[in-house]
Amino acid sequence: MMIGKQAKNKRLQTARSYLRASEGGFTIIESLVAILVVSILLVAIAPVLSLSVATRVQSRRIELATQAAKSYIDAVKTKKIAAPTSTGTDTLTAYAAPTATGTLTCAANSYCTVPTGTSLYCVDFDSSGACENTSVTDMIVEGFRYNLASTSAISGYALGVRVYRADAFKDSTTLLKNTSTTKTTQATFTGGIGQRTTPLVEMTTDINDTVPKYSDLCARYTGGCN
Repeated sequence: MMIGKQAKNKRLQTARSYLRASEGGFTIIESLVAILVVSILLVAIAPVLSLSVATRVQSRRIELATQAAKSYIDAVKTKKIAAPTSTGTDTLTAYAAPTATGTLTCAANSYCTVPTGTSLYCVDFDSSGACENTSVTDMIVEGFRYNLASTSAISGYALGVRVYRADAFKDSTTLLKNTSTTKTTQATFTGGIGQRTTPLVEMTTDINDTVPKYSDLCARYTGGCN
């Protein structure tokens, strides 16, 4: 009787050991499956997260560029800063884009001395005292003025601006611009760091140094006011 009971207990112990071993292996398999599922999910959502972050950063850049353009235009209108020196009878698209030389010399809230050739104005958003070609927030405003009817700005003129990222000037290259047939302005939606050499914003406005006349305004546009 005792021998039978001992044999039964031994079988029960063996069964319990087998169950514990089986349960332990099943738990490890579950953990591996869970890790695999999480890895697949991370791989699947990583591009979406990257796209979302890149788009938000680009939207912020365009917001800063718009702010820079409007601040520059307001300052020219109120004569807090000098208007661009070049005056012609061309349209905005006829003016050349700036040529970057790899060097950017611009004190905060003033015109750049390097590169030369166009009127480039520094808007220092990171408050470092200057616009640097390594900054991700500083903006460079390219300004021009033109009057289709006259080379003199006394009768008023159209002020055109393009806004570029300061880090667009870190390489030696001619930056891009919009033309009558090609639009290069950066989009708000982007999947990467954006195209540095294209303008973030382009806009125009009318400036009058004297009391404006309706005829002067009409003369600045092709076809007049008809």
